[in-house]
Amino acid sequence: MISLQLDYERVHEDLVKFIRDEVLKAGFEKAVLGLSGGVDSSLCAYLTTEALGNENVYGINMPYRFSSTDGIQYARHVASKLKIHFISIEITPMIDAYFDSFSDMDPIRKGNKMARERMSILYDQSARFKALVMGSSNKTEILLGYGTIYGDTACAINPLGDLYKTKVWDLAREVGVPEEIIEKTPSAELWQGQTDEGELGFSYTEVDGLLNLMIDKGLNTRKLVERGFKEDFIERVMARIRSSGFKRRMPIVAEISKYGK
Repeated sequence: MISLQLDYERVHEDLVKFIRDEVLKAGFEKAVLGLSGGVDSSLCAYLTTEALGNENVYGINMPYRFSSTDGIQYARHVASKLKIHFISIEITPMIDAYFDSFSDMDPIRKGNKMARERMSILYDQSARFKALVMGSSNKTEILLGYGTIYGDTACAINPLGDLYKTKVWDLAREVGVPEEIIEKTPSAELWQGQTDEGELGFSYTEVDGLLNLMIDKGLNTRKLVERGFKEDFIERVMARIRSSGFKRRMPIVAEISKYGK
């Protein structure tokens, strides 16, 4: 269990202010976001609507042919409850046209392609409405590299990036996200039957407790073992953090101007 305690009322207020300030600072008044029906995107929609007003928020639902009916219905429910603009864009035709050309595609490649297709659509819609793209990747996903670079991790502003997944659930309750969405099994729905925790191989509750002590508190392996974590689990998580470092930084540019005369 994660030991980090937050003042959710203050976090709520600060994130709303963060969104409003950053959008206006960039010269915009509107925002678009992918609205999947999951807790992360729903929380982002709630915060963004409070910051900018419902007339300035566009929720884009982008189902694939095996997307769950529940997810689509939850996305519509959130949009209706918040009275934001709601647009549904079916990605099946464009995705399957690409998949048909590559019969050897494995689930990871397919999932990455779908994530990038959705982000391509979001950025096009942002140009259409002169709005900024909001991100909803949480701290757990970012640290573990559990996201598609230039896919779901791409955005102009991310209000949830310093919140662990378990804290996203708590804040979602604070702002009034429907309980059925909070309780929904986390899934990016990148293939049939896919779940976040099944793909990761551990629960969010378990890994958030470890990440909090490892990253925020700076505890080493010996101290983490003393806290009750198994060494092989610690190593697996550390390996994920190390191997996904390239996803957490801007593209590296070779510095050659120093050679100029």
